[in-house]
Amino acid sequence: MAKVEKKFMEGNEAMTAGAIAAGARFFAGYPISPSSEVAKAAAKELPRHGGIYIQMEDELSSMAALLGASLAGKKAFTATSGPGFSLMQENLGLGIMSELPCVLYNVQRSGPSTGAATKPAQGDLMQAKYGTHGDHSIIALSPSSVQDCYDLSITAFNLAEKYRTPVIFLADEVVGHLRETLTIREPEPDEIINRKAPATKKQSEFRPYDYSGTEVAPMVAVGDRDLLMRTTGSTHDEKGEFCPSSENIDRVTHYLVDKIEKHVDDITITRKYQMDDADVVLISFGCSVRSSLSAIEILRKKGVKAGLLQLVTVWPMPEKEIRAALQQAKTVIVPELNLGQLAGEVRKYNDYGCKVLQANRTDGILITPQQIVDVYEESEK
Repeated sequence: MAKVEKKFMEGNEAMTAGAIAAGARFFAGYPISPSSEVAKAAAKELPRHGGIYIQMEDELSSMAALLGASLAGKKAFTATSGPGFSLMQENLGLGIMSELPCVLYNVQRSGPSTGAATKPAQGDLMQAKYGTHGDHSIIALSPSSVQDCYDLSITAFNLAEKYRTPVIFLADEVVGHLRETLTIREPEPDEIINRKAPATKKQSEFRPYDYSGTEVAPMVAVGDRDLLMRTTGSTHDEKGEFCPSSENIDRVTHYLVDKIEKHVDDITITRKYQMDDADVVLISFGCSVRSSLSAIEILRKKGVKAGLLQLVTVWPMPEKEIRAALQQAKTVIVPELNLGQLAGEVRKYNDYGCKVLQANRTDGILITPQQIVDVYEESEK
């Protein structure tokens, strides 16, 4: 029977606990607030589980080390915030092209550039998807509680291994520094996904990449006694060898998108609150969900049928669920700590004449429930 215990823990600490529970045994990173507690917990806990912690000289080398560990067969993670996340983008692209599973924790803060260190924001939503160049897809999850920080960390590693891709854990300063009681349950062995191993031991039959459909190929660790694992950031064929033909470039590009977008129903996680009769719907993610939950209670007491659609998976964007909310509601409000990045995505799907309102805050303070209520009431005047 799985071990279960209650703990009072910070969100950043819970992220590390979840990563280790998922089987992560390697961390490389460079301290940056408000994510430093993830690294601090990793430095303390990984050696106790036979893992390795390395503090690198910067975020570029941290991401490179992460990919090296993944190639060596380890489940690996790093943690950073806005400036560091920007520096990781080049090697994030390498991880996407080479299909190397890993998890990047981005505990968001105000930006751009140095911004307001340790002040909360949600301004990295679009960067998580489009920060590295070229056509590709990405998986990104966003927690709204300390419990999420633990549970979704396990989910993030499972998705990374299943789809052979870096996964972005898009947290924020509010949730990262929040302290709550959570339930820590060790996952059962069948709840943990590990990368597929090849069925062959013959090099002539081994294909570490497969572009024939949307299923990922098996992989082996670099240094395997029987099989050679080739990898490159250049467009390559199924053997991992450089192949710049027009046909192959097109095939690889579509595959890197389709292997995620064609499995969106498996990847997407959303939560609905009081949505059955809602004609005013809030759509939110991360820390803004906490204020949104209180806002719908205030609106309900005022006689407004309000509900909430929480996006736990933010990439790929849950189009089906957003469209359903837009079709159901007369008014949709999008609370977020930026100037409308999620709202812009929601409007892309609005073919139903629904009124879409923004509830934004960018001063380094969490949006309040009353501010969200005020946006609705102002629109009704």
